[in-house]
Amino acid sequence: MNHADLVFLNGQVITINKQNEVAEAVAVKENRIVAVGSNQQVNKWIGDSTQVIDLRGRSLLPGFIDSHTHLEYTSTWNNGVDFKEKSITSVHDALQALRQEAQKTPEGKCVRGFGYNERQIAEQRLPTKSELDQITSENPIVILRACGHIAIVNSKTLEIMGIQETTPDPEGGKIGRNEKGELTGVLYETAREPVMGKLFKYTLEETRKAMSLASEQMLATGITSIHDAGGTNIMVLKEAVSSGEVKLRVYAMIAKFDKSETHEEMLEVIESGNITGSGDDRFRFGPVKVFTDGSSSGPTAAMREPYNSNPNESGILYYSQEELNRILGEAHEKGFQITAHAQGDRAIEMMLNCFEEALKKHPRTNHRHRIEHAGITMPDLIERMKQLEVVPIPNPAFFLEYGDAYLKHYGDRVNYQYPARDFIDSGVVAAGGSDSPVTSYNPLLGIYGAVSRLSPSGQVVGANQRINVMEAIRLFTWNGAYASFEEDIKGSIETGKLADLVVLSEPILDIQPERIQDVKVELTVLDGEIVYQKN
Repeated sequence: MNHADLVFLNGQVITINKQNEVAEAVAVKENRIVAVGSNQQVNKWIGDSTQVIDLRGRSLLPGFIDSHTHLEYTSTWNNGVDFKEKSITSVHDALQALRQEAQKTPEGKCVRGFGYNERQIAEQRLPTKSELDQITSENPIVILRACGHIAIVNSKTLEIMGIQETTPDPEGGKIGRNEKGELTGVLYETAREPVMGKLFKYTLEETRKAMSLASEQMLATGITSIHDAGGTNIMVLKEAVSSGEVKLRVYAMIAKFDKSETHEEMLEVIESGNITGSGDDRFRFGPVKVFTDGSSSGPTAAMREPYNSNPNESGILYYSQEELNRILGEAHEKGFQITAHAQGDRAIEMMLNCFEEALKKHPRTNHRHRIEHAGITMPDLIERMKQLEVVPIPNPAFFLEYGDAYLKHYGDRVNYQYPARDFIDSGVVAAGGSDSPVTSYNPLLGIYGAVSRLSPSGQVVGANQRINVMEAIRLFTWNGAYASFEEDIKGSIETGKLADLVVLSEPILDIQPERIQDVKVELTVLDGEIVYQKN
């Protein structure tokens, strides 16, 4: 008998198989799991050269799958002021940090800031254009709000971009103006895209270095697979995986904010002879993705009813129904899985209409069309998801950072926000994503968010949608594999599957739920090799 290369004993092995069985030991040979069971059953796989790890009761899980993240932005968006730093608690602190950044920025170059969340600032507001103008009149300043959908800029930036009081709002966006019609320096959705494209550009070398760094950081949190939701050119990402710069397994969405660029990238993929699912177990092409509306916390999500916080606003839409049907319908016809960023219930409804139209014209089974985020998903929408066999990708860690804003903006509708309990009870397969860098990519925080649904102030945001720990783990393992058509090779600890595994510091099924956020990853195995080990 061939002996195993790696054996784990005496553990809480959370298999995430159909029965949710908890085993004791696992054996790995090369890059595959060859045995799962009791210590006695697995002991026979131990030979002289086998590396044996005594788990001492700790949990062993399938490698985590983040089903919605942005690999490039996770690292590049740290090149500037990080407003998520705990030391920044007021507008004064934020402006001081920007002033220090401006002092070391060459004249004419952009002063950047990321992750600004006014709900975590004492004054509960964004910086003003005039406050930014006092920092520098020679450098453009661009602050990206934590959601990534709103930019706050100074007068120099507006001048560079040619944005004036008479400049019309772009389709799918809004240029901020006060009651006098004067520019406020706040750019919403597509209005901020030209700024991002001109002032936030990175070289190819910087981009690949950033993706490599983010890959290493994610491995240290137990992530072994990601569904990349857009950033750099998809072929650049493919090359980075092929070269080993990015060690994670990647399922790459064809996604740009600009619809024409998305279409161009789709054609580039087709011309290369690929389609959704093409590739290998390291890199696969994923769905074609567009943006239908804005952010959940902005708020700019497209709602069927106005926000509780502002009865005159109900969000921003990027497309008409007809345009959405045409763009994604073409991708469906060509055989792609299709998906879209859709946060508000109006945007989700439009996506379901789009799927129905596409499937009516070109019927296809097992399409697994997705909805990224699926923020406010009311019961009627869940029923349609079930009928259409749609895979939603909620972001439960958002509650830990934006939950108080959700209560303010949506009121009782938070009872249907990222509704994991309703998805499970309805038989809808939902996969968990972080949307990093919008929030932390740490899957254990996503699991904790799904179990607790606690806001930063400690309020429960939709207690009726809480799920248990095992169900939450499944969101970030098997369900993620299902969302990329890969459940036969990963997502659970079963014989024959790829040896992607993660060891936690504690038995996660036995601890109090509030302690999940403090659990650490001690070891990550990818393709049968230990790629991260704490200390």
